[in-house]
Amino acid sequence: MGSSETTGETRKLDVRDIDGEPFGHIMSAVGELSAGDSLLLVNSFEPVPLYDVLKRRGCEFQTTQIEDDEWHITISLR
Repeated sequence: MGSSETTGETRKLDVRDIDGEPFGHIMSAVGELSAGDSLLLVNSFEPVPLYDVLKRRGCEFQTTQIEDDEWHITISLR
C-alpha cells in the first residue's frame, strides 16, 4: 500500500525593498498560511528578533544565508 504526500503552496515575500518596517507585512503573510503551506521570506539581514515571534505563533522556520545581504527564511506551520 503506497502513501501520498500533500504539499502545499509556497508564497514568496521579498521585504528588501519595503519602505519602513516590514514586520506588519511579514505577520500578515504568516497569518495567511494554512497547514502544508510555506512562506519564503527574503530579507537583507537575518531577522533574529522575528524567530521568537514565529515560535510563539506555532511556526517552524529554516534560515539560509545566500549572500552577505540576502537571507532566505522558509516559514511553515507546525
